[in-house]
Amino acid sequence: MSTNTDMRNVSEFIESLAAERGAADNTLEAYARDLRDYRDFLGSTNMHDANREDVLNYLETLRNEGLADRTRARKLSAIKQYYRFAFDEGINDNNPALSIATPRSARDLPHNLSVDDVTNLMNCARNYGRNEHDKARNCAMFEILYATGLRVSELVSLPSAQIRTLPDTFIVSGKGNKDRVVVLNDDAKRSIAAYLPLRDKKLEKGKSQSPFLFPSRGKLGHVTRNAFFLIVKNVAIEANLDPDVISPHVLRHAFATHLLAGGADLRVIQSLLGHADIATTEIYTHILDETLAKLVFENHPLAHKKEK
Repeated sequence: MSTNTDMRNVSEFIESLAAERGAADNTLEAYARDLRDYRDFLGSTNMHDANREDVLNYLETLRNEGLADRTRARKLSAIKQYYRFAFDEGINDNNPALSIATPRSARDLPHNLSVDDVTNLMNCARNYGRNEHDKARNCAMFEILYATGLRVSELVSLPSAQIRTLPDTFIVSGKGNKDRVVVLNDDAKRSIAAYLPLRDKKLEKGKSQSPFLFPSRGKLGHVTRNAFFLIVKNVAIEANLDPDVISPHVLRHAFATHLLAGGADLRVIQSLLGHADIATTEIYTHILDETLAKLVFENHPLAHKKEK
């Protein structure tokens, strides 16, 4: 198998990403670039003939070149996905990158909120705002975010018609226009039910209409990401939590971490979050590992045993 054949296979892989996942152009370009770099590293060894040791040597070379863990993890993800595609298509009879651990650094792990922290935030969100409408809206936004794990851009642009019936599940269009199903729990439904009459009354009073669940008079027609970001920071202050480490994305992390701690399957969490690559979701296993270790070190009787 020649280098040209390798690159034709890579091109087919990129086309499959575009067709099946609706990946964005910059994502496709990044995958193609990473795989070209890997192909160049292999030299006379074809991608079809590469083994686990070749992939490990490539990662080690990247590390020696000073590339960050995050960058090496992205490149490994591209290689893993390519070989998964090649195996499924019968190009390869194995996946040499399958069992290779993703490079991680401690600073890559997002801040983790405990269940008590989230409960505290929810309670404060219910009482944060200039009036009853704002308080109900803020509460609904926090509850939906934690219940579904939505990205903040997906949350602020939710259509009212889709949520008004308080469905158990609904479809959201995420990155690359890829649809996924998310779930509304009872707490989120109650907060929406309390908010909707106040929302509709405010719109009626202003003699205006809006397709969005969280409308705004701004250019976008809905609450902006930045506006909600500031709301989250202020609610964090009310909850006596460090606003520098609390953000909408941290609540999305909490959704995933708490599900995993409760026994949810990693593939289910991947689907709910809309991650294209399971390697992205695997970061939550590292967060959980750190949390469990901390609990043991802080609470195990032997951890506090005094020297005699």
